[in-house]
Amino acid sequence: MAQTVSETQPVAEVKESEGSQPATISGGHLVAKALKAEGIDVIFTLCGGHIIDIYDGCVDEGIAVVDVRHEQVAAHAADGYARVTGKPGCAVVTAGPGTTDAVTGVANAFRAESPMLLIGGQGALNQHKMGSLQDLPHVDMMTPITKFAATVPHTARAADMVSMALRECYNGAPGPSFLEIPRDILDNSVPVDQATIPEAGHYRASTRSVGDPANIEALADLLSRAEKPVVLLGSQVWTSRGSEAATEFARTLDIPVFMNGSARGTLPPGDPHHFHLSRRYGFNNADLILIVGTPFDFRMGYGRRLPKSATVVQIDMDYRTVGKNRDVDLGLVGDPGAILAAVTQASSGRVRKADRKAWFAELRAEEDAAYQKRLPRQLSDANPIHPLRLAHEINEFLTEDSIYIGDGGDIVTFSGGVVQPKSPGHWMDPGPLGTLGVGIPFVLAAKYARPDKEVVALFGDGAFSLTGWDFETLVRFKLPFVGVVGNNSSMNQIRYGQEVKYGHDRGRIGNTLGDVKYDEFAKMLGGYGEEVRDPKDIGPAMQRARESGLPSLINVWVDPDAYAPGTMNQTMYK
Repeated sequence: MAQTVSETQPVAEVKESEGSQPATISGGHLVAKALKAEGIDVIFTLCGGHIIDIYDGCVDEGIAVVDVRHEQVAAHAADGYARVTGKPGCAVVTAGPGTTDAVTGVANAFRAESPMLLIGGQGALNQHKMGSLQDLPHVDMMTPITKFAATVPHTARAADMVSMALRECYNGAPGPSFLEIPRDILDNSVPVDQATIPEAGHYRASTRSVGDPANIEALADLLSRAEKPVVLLGSQVWTSRGSEAATEFARTLDIPVFMNGSARGTLPPGDPHHFHLSRRYGFNNADLILIVGTPFDFRMGYGRRLPKSATVVQIDMDYRTVGKNRDVDLGLVGDPGAILAAVTQASSGRVRKADRKAWFAELRAEEDAAYQKRLPRQLSDANPIHPLRLAHEINEFLTEDSIYIGDGGDIVTFSGGVVQPKSPGHWMDPGPLGTLGVGIPFVLAAKYARPDKEVVALFGDGAFSLTGWDFETLVRFKLPFVGVVGNNSSMNQIRYGQEVKYGHDRGRIGNTLGDVKYDEFAKMLGGYGEEVRDPKDIGPAMQRARESGLPSLINVWVDPDAYAPGTMNQTMYK
């Protein structure tokens, strides 16, 4: 539903023309109005001449402008903001290299199913195809990695098309949209009564669909008859804010739960339904496997790791994902939280055919055996420090309110088996694109959106190097966090593959970094830094970083010859 600007329009946004001409409003102010209607309270940006009228509009609408040092950081921060808040994130960048710099952040959000809007500048329409400054075919480049990409053709359509782009972010599984806005479209003003401004709450339908009720009944029946069921909760459980429904589902129906991606923390460590290290055993021995909100991609062995003997059910927000790469016995398309809640309700009063105490005991024995096997390395006092010991110290350090962010290859793969967030929405990683460099932008987004939360980030030294200069942005905006660099002076995940393929003598080609003292880097930029070489010093150093009240980096020297099992099991190295 569209409306014109009301009579209560703030004076700063509407310009009165001379004589009897109607009041006018600029394209940049229309963009800001549309963002405000979405509940967006911050844009992440790097300035450019094409986009400054959006800044002017944001000031009048009370939207904060957080300026960074690289457009990739702005796009990653918008992605991170969406993950933390549940609202769409927004990044605003200039034309040409400003937009191309943001491509990686948009692509990461696309694979991670994160709703964000990238607004890119463009040369004036009256200079179209004339070779204006920073002119590129942005829409053509963005179309394959967004759910919607378009050019705003007229100032009067600026707000309308922002709302359209943001609505498309939620079409099926969420994802990013892109809008290119030419400079004259932003700078020009139109009469207020000609501007199309969709009204907040009136241009989007609910996406909380449960799909076919018959499928809800069918799944409830399958679960009631299963003797050895398991469920894997994927990132869409958190994206849909279905954590409570998923928890009630697991506890009410008495089903062992594994979690990956952003769904980590749905059940806290210590919950009797929470399992982590026994996933492969659980899949291999289950008679029913329920996959919720995660695709059969490389992380799932393209579905081939699920035995043909098990009944496989998949729930996903995107119809195209269900049954992709592997046949399923039942597929449900809709909101994961809503579907799980409906299945819980449908299961009420059904008589469960099997007592699952023995199944839980079997899985718990596998879980405990895997933990005991790993424990000596996790508590190792070796020097150089074993990465598992570092992961252990971080896990011990986390509180109920700590958001954990992992940015790296091998070092973060180590942490994935050890670090356990204690609440829903407290785990952030790049997602299936495997993008390095998300750490500092995610810290920026998480701490800005949730200043009440502690943010703890683990970086590989290679990953930190990609976007690390925006540590200064965290200092400038007074956003403290506890950062840890697992420093082995290598891109170790790639190094392992090279050694396996080509031998030890060629294992150091193109993957070896300098011995950088990231603690000194943090100090140089106005933050807190410490160097750690002894494992017993990790915990105290992190505690001092916490107490400093500053952005921090603890530079921990780890063993370069230790490789994570996840790294060694990657199919590309087989």
